[in-house]
Amino acid sequence: MPASAEQITVKLPDGTPLELEAGATGADAALAIGEGLARAALAIKVGDEVRDLSAPVADGEEISIITSRDPEGLEVIRHDAAHVMATAVQELYPGTRVTIGPAIDNGFYYDFEFPEDVKITDAELPAIEATMKKHIKADEKFERRDVPVAVAIEIFKAQEERFKVELIDDLIANEGAETVSLYRNGPFEDLCRGPHGPGTKKIKAIKLNSVAGSYWRGDENRETLTRIYGTAFFDKKDLAEHLERIEQAKARDHRRLGPELDLFMFDQVAAGMPFWLPNGTVLLELIEREVRIQLDRSGYQEIATPHVMDEELWHRSGHYENYVDDMYFMEVDERRFALRPMNCPGACLVYGHERHSYRDLPLRLAEFGRVTRNEREGVLHGLLRVRAFTQDDAHVYCTEDQIESEVADICRSIDELYARFGFEDVSVELSTRPEKSLGSDELWQKAEATLERALEGQGREYKVNPGDGAFYGPKIDFHVTDALGRSWQLGTCQLDFQMPERFDLTFTDAEDGRQPPVMIHRALLGSMERFAGILIEHYAGRFPTWLAPVQAMIVPVADRHIDDARQIAAGLREMGVRVKVEERSESVGKKIRAAELGRYPYMLVVGDREVEAGEVSVRSHEDGELGSMSVEKFCMLINT
Repeated sequence: MPASAEQITVKLPDGTPLELEAGATGADAALAIGEGLARAALAIKVGDEVRDLSAPVADGEEISIITSRDPEGLEVIRHDAAHVMATAVQELYPGTRVTIGPAIDNGFYYDFEFPEDVKITDAELPAIEATMKKHIKADEKFERRDVPVAVAIEIFKAQEERFKVELIDDLIANEGAETVSLYRNGPFEDLCRGPHGPGTKKIKAIKLNSVAGSYWRGDENRETLTRIYGTAFFDKKDLAEHLERIEQAKARDHRRLGPELDLFMFDQVAAGMPFWLPNGTVLLELIEREVRIQLDRSGYQEIATPHVMDEELWHRSGHYENYVDDMYFMEVDERRFALRPMNCPGACLVYGHERHSYRDLPLRLAEFGRVTRNEREGVLHGLLRVRAFTQDDAHVYCTEDQIESEVADICRSIDELYARFGFEDVSVELSTRPEKSLGSDELWQKAEATLERALEGQGREYKVNPGDGAFYGPKIDFHVTDALGRSWQLGTCQLDFQMPERFDLTFTDAEDGRQPPVMIHRALLGSMERFAGILIEHYAGRFPTWLAPVQAMIVPVADRHIDDARQIAAGLREMGVRVKVEERSESVGKKIRAAELGRYPYMLVVGDREVEAGEVSVRSHEDGELGSMSVEKFCMLINT
């Protein structure tokens, strides 16, 4: 029965109708359900949109009340906490201009332009945090008002908040905005879309984590700002657990462990481009070896293509329009070249250099391809975000009826490879057409439907990630969870109907006609450098024996045992064991301590007794003292 003019009916998550007075808000809806829910309510969700509790609901809408039990609730209070931090900063440092302060994964941040005589470091964070707690305890209400853009501009001009004025000007130019929303909590009012909780007291636990530099709107040619990061939770226990995870992450940080374990280094002569040290080079080779096992199993052929190619090629492939800002260029004899940001065009040229029949397909071409991208210095992050890296890349050229079996084989390879490296928690996303893309609606719909069938045919659970596909086609992305519960996107399988046509690639079908192949772009690990960084943090630098660059450190008890240790090392190397000898003239205790810090899986102690018996005394990091044994027995031990 339709609602009266004085009443409306909304639908709850379980489908139950709820009658309310016309003009009722989210808070009214929560109260109508129950007083306990009204006290716990933070916001209201209408469809997929989270709104303030003060926002009205309309007849026929599907609603749910957001509380601390919902993931959206945590995002709301972190957004609240960002505004409270801005309140505290402006109170402590008058003249500070605020810019943007969103909630992010695991917390929030705000970017500030401080007066010239103010220098903010981590040392100032406790004072800011204490002032925040004062405003939280006061339970300052979040109040929204919508004002005409001209009024908002005058408000922020009067406050000398020029960043806010610029944002409003952009809203007018880009969205045709006529009004904007402002939120006030205590003495602070900010330009903000919302939503916010009812008041600051809903924030139960906060911590400011760090200070960093940033640029206004991410543009290194604009103003330099100070970014303060923090986090917020609904109780102190959750905050304590989060802070413990942060400390664990710091202890595992690959940027610290890499140099300590002689894996890699960086130098400003090639900013963002890692120098791999001997141990790190071994690690990369071991990772590559596992990938090659999968290549051999699936019948891939390896190729190698040039690092530098004519600029025209990148126009032809479509990469220029999408990657030009991230590409390096050079000019030789009035001809312009580019360092490759991707490997795909080179693979297309390899395919196209000879004619192919349907009997040749699927043709699987793999390349450990070195690529270079001109990432901004501000976003570089150890091995996780670099300017030069190697992709375990491959391109499969096949017919349409071969797509699903090829995708299934790629997924199998990924499953086996991740399990080998110790990642058991794997999730899958199907990313669909982005706003900036090539090709017709029809081709995109066909490509997306094909990947859906491939995933469902495997009985694989996945979620859809709308608008995050590659510019040439939809993709399946694989995410792993590491030892600290962090999620990392690694492998990808991308379906491409566009590039074969752009390169005029064809094969002869059974009727002797010419058809374009379908191109599948796939990487099992993605960036080898990034994967190495993830592995370092996942294992905290203490790799399993099969993956450790040095599997055993031989520790001579005294200098007179060094020659014997060298002979033992030579024998172990002949048996395929990666081993080093600790030759420094230190006490045996210091040598053992150094070996522990080196995170080697095994220590082999060699003294008078071991030399006389022709054995080594074995210490395992995992299992402790294993006693004396022959070199041959030790070799069997670590290879079982």
